[in-house]
Amino acid sequence: MKSLGNIRRSFAPWTDPTAKPFISVRNVTKRFGDFTAVDNLSLDIYHREFFALLGASGCGKSTLLRMLAGFEQPTSGEIILDGQDLAGTPPYRRPVNMMFQSYALFPHLTVEKNIAFGLRQDGMSKAEIGERVTQMLKLVKLEQFASRKPNQLSGGQRQRVALARSLAKQPKVLLLDEPLGALDKKLREETQFELMDLQQSLGLTFVVVTHDQEEAMTMADRIAVMSHGKVAQVATPAEIYEAPNSRFVAGFIGDVNILDGNVAATPPGQVEISVDNAFTLRTATGDTRTVGSRAGFAIRPEKLRVTRNPPADVTVNAAKGEIWDIAYLGDMTVFHVKLQGGQVVKASSLNAVRAVEDPFGYDQEVWVSFDENAGVLLKD
Repeated sequence: MKSLGNIRRSFAPWTDPTAKPFISVRNVTKRFGDFTAVDNLSLDIYHREFFALLGASGCGKSTLLRMLAGFEQPTSGEIILDGQDLAGTPPYRRPVNMMFQSYALFPHLTVEKNIAFGLRQDGMSKAEIGERVTQMLKLVKLEQFASRKPNQLSGGQRQRVALARSLAKQPKVLLLDEPLGALDKKLREETQFELMDLQQSLGLTFVVVTHDQEEAMTMADRIAVMSHGKVAQVATPAEIYEAPNSRFVAGFIGDVNILDGNVAATPPGQVEISVDNAFTLRTATGDTRTVGSRAGFAIRPEKLRVTRNPPADVTVNAAKGEIWDIAYLGDMTVFHVKLQGGQVVKASSLNAVRAVEDPFGYDQEVWVSFDENAGVLLKD
C-alpha cells in the first residue's frame, strides 16, 4: 500500500462518508468593524481528532478558536458541537475548555489549587475535587510539585499545570492557543509528543492554534492552513507537504522550489513544461493542461539530486547549474544551485556518513535532477 508519508495511527474518519463530524463550522464569518477576520469559513472536525489551525499572524485562526470557546460570537454562520448549535451559549456552559498561550495561572495559588479552581466554581464536592486533582497531577507527572506556586516552576512545568487545569473539568474538546510558544526548542519538541500521547490516551478532541509549521506537522492528524480568514487547504500533514493544492500552501509549508514555465507537451498521464527555455521537466499528473499555457511545478529540496556527472537521461528533469552557496546543518547539507536559466534552487542532502570524500565546493558546475513523481503540478 502506497501512502504519502508514514502514518502515525490508523485514524481517518474524514475518509468515511458515513462518519459524522463532532464539530461543524458552517459558513462562519466574523467581522470587527470593517475588518473581516474570518470569511465564510466551513470545516469539519471529528471526535478524537488532533486538529491544527495553522497560519501566519492575522489569518483568523485565533479568532476562530475564540468563537469555538464562546469568547466571540460569529457575525454570521453557525458552529455545531456534538449536535448542539452553540449560538448564544456562554463559554462556561460549553463542553470545551481553553488553554491560553500565557497559561493564565493564578500566581497566589498552589499547583493543586490552580487545578482545582474550575472544579470549585462548578460546586464539586471536596472529596471529588481531591480525587480529580490527584488524577490530573499524576497524568501530567507533577505529583511532587502539588504545593508549589507557579513562580517556583519551570516554563515546562507551568505549561503542564495549565494543561491539567484545562483537562480537570473533563471537556469534550480542548482548545489550545499557541500552547508551546513560551518553551525553549528542546522542551517544545518533547512536549509535542507528550501532548500527542495524552490526547490519544484520553480520547479527547484537541484543536490547536499555531503558527509553527513543524509543531502542526508533528502533532496534528489534520491541518487547516489558513490565509486571510479562509481555509486554503485541509489535509493530513503528509498530504499538505507532498500534495499542496496551491502555490500559497506549497510556499507556506516547509522549503520548496517552484519552477514556472510553458506547457510543451501533454503525453498521457503526464505534462512536460519548458522552464525558462533552459530545461524540460516532466511530471506525472491527472490534470489536463493546454500546450502553451503557463504552469507551476513545486518540488521539495530533498527530492533534488546534485551530482558532478550528468544523469543517464539529460533530456528531461535534469539541468546544469553552478553551486552558489553551501550550508552544513549537521544532519543535512543544503546547496543553493543557480541553474543555467538563472533561477536558484535549493537542494538538501542527508549527511548519512561522517566524512565526505571529494565534497562539493563553491562555483562548482553540477547537475540537478529529479524523478517525474518527485514534485506536484500546482493548480494556481
